[in-house]
Amino acid sequence: MEESSRDLQNADLNSLLPDVQVDRRGFIAAALAAGFAVTAEPVLAQAIKTPMDGLDGGDVKIGDIPAYYAVPKRGGKRPVVLVVAEIWGNHEHIKDVVRRLGHAGYFAVANEPYFRIGELWKLTDIKEVIAEANKLTDEQAFADLDAVVAWAAKDKRANVEKLGITGFCRGGRMVWMYTAHNKKVDAGVAWYGSLMPIPPAMPTGPLDLTDKIDRPVLGLYGGADQGIPLEQIERLRAGLHAFGNDKKSRIHVYEGMPHAFNADYRPSYRKQAAADGWKRMLAWFKRHGVA
Repeated sequence: MEESSRDLQNADLNSLLPDVQVDRRGFIAAALAAGFAVTAEPVLAQAIKTPMDGLDGGDVKIGDIPAYYAVPKRGGKRPVVLVVAEIWGNHEHIKDVVRRLGHAGYFAVANEPYFRIGELWKLTDIKEVIAEANKLTDEQAFADLDAVVAWAAKDKRANVEKLGITGFCRGGRMVWMYTAHNKKVDAGVAWYGSLMPIPPAMPTGPLDLTDKIDRPVLGLYGGADQGIPLEQIERLRAGLHAFGNDKKSRIHVYEGMPHAFNADYRPSYRKQAAADGWKRMLAWFKRHGVA
């Protein structure tokens, strides 16, 4: 289940950004037109654009939950991978990750975590984005992901007996949290997921649940991430070790890498680390039966 280089193509989006250097309103309009989060300030010309060729999928409603999925058109039942978004929700980057996983052979699906709150990717003030995202409780996020799994179980192309989860930033945090919640998860990969509580909606964090994180989780972190200091990562290692869960989970730190090093639409993108992390993720899923 390896992605082909022809499936990942650089987006030709320069035409959408004629005044990006000097015109903030033009930049916002271009970002919205391309489907990217406005306050992430994407560098759209470098953003990866993966085609739907050979895939079924697209936007779908799971009950009242908006979602996006991709699965190969041929090949029978596929392992399921849940993709959990950043604080901006299901903007174009997350949908592209879903398509990449589809090309890698998975039934990949990302639900919109914040649909009850609003379209956070369209907001123009990052403080407002964070404040709104922080209203989502873990209980609600768990319930929505449970609903997605139940929906996938009814699809003849999906095999939820082989269930993985991956996520980025806030979604990376949810990888740790959801694997502690749902013991049917076979493996998870958390990309630079925050580790601390975010009260009042999220009174506990991964550091509080190291006794319950007994599913194999691979944590991918940047050594120069200013929002997730190495001290917190080492506390996570120690907590997992204290309960013997370090025998299942692993943490890999990319020295000198910033937060969001996989976000190819942002200045934080680091191609080599992102490519290595992607390979590690696919290998991790394969190693733990999500293949």
